[in-house]
Amino acid sequence: MMSRSGIFRIAAIILAALVSFVMYAFLLFFFLGMKPPKTVMLERRNRDLLARLDIIDQRLDALNGSLLEMEMRDNTVYRSVFGMDRIPSDVRNSGFGGSERYASLEGLIHSRQLISTEMKMDILTKKAGVQTKSLDEVSLLSRRAGEMAASVPNFNPVDMTTGRITITSPFGARFHPVYQQTMVHTGLDLAGPVGEPIYATGDGVVESAEVDFYGYGNSIVIDHGFGYKTRYAHLRTMHVFKGKKVHRGDQIATMGNSGRTTGPHLHYEVIYMGNNVNPANYMNDDLTQEEYRSMLHPVKEVK
Repeated sequence: MMSRSGIFRIAAIILAALVSFVMYAFLLFFFLGMKPPKTVMLERRNRDLLARLDIIDQRLDALNGSLLEMEMRDNTVYRSVFGMDRIPSDVRNSGFGGSERYASLEGLIHSRQLISTEMKMDILTKKAGVQTKSLDEVSLLSRRAGEMAASVPNFNPVDMTTGRITITSPFGARFHPVYQQTMVHTGLDLAGPVGEPIYATGDGVVESAEVDFYGYGNSIVIDHGFGYKTRYAHLRTMHVFKGKKVHRGDQIATMGNSGRTTGPHLHYEVIYMGNNVNPANYMNDDLTQEEYRSMLHPVKEVK
């Protein structure tokens, strides 16, 4: 049986070893700058996560750049081709911000970078949603390309092959024969005999058919969709009414001299996205008389 002095001796040896270990660790970690293995492992993992966060940030920036290019093409090419309004930037970027949204990330290590990354992801998600909806709308209209082709007003409102029609006033600035001053002429004046048939230049719906003794006189406005409208003014008779669906080549009126005019003629306008454009750019002079007349629907055939 071990004596009491032997037990004390063993205890003293163990205590001395523990003190030596603690002093060694103290000198090693605090004076020599070395860290415990667990701390080293955690710091390495933290650096790895931070590096991955930087990579994610860079990819999000690249994706945002690609999305901006897509938005630009969408507004200036895809939507404009089909006569669609541009999507304003305030709509594309709406609904972002708000510090409370990211409050749960406050106080975490690297919280600033975490919040920045989370915000970028939210912005991209919202913008991608808006862009997806826009492309769905463009896709729907692209499937209606045939309908659009029939609606664009690229047909002559009067038969230019008869020799009875004369262009008396082009689109643009001119000296007004009634007001006796230089004014912008918003359409094209096509003079001819009273009663000359006038035809719809594209499929659409009659927006208005008004009888007036001033200004445009008797006039018809057709909404063709896809951003296009046409106006036919100074008419003698009108064969359509508001809400009437018409097709290209349908006779809608006859030429007259109602309203402010110096003689019988058709004042014809093409309006695109709310702005008057030159109707001459939409006139089709390549059709022969036979081709043009084969596309006409006189009054008795209008349904």
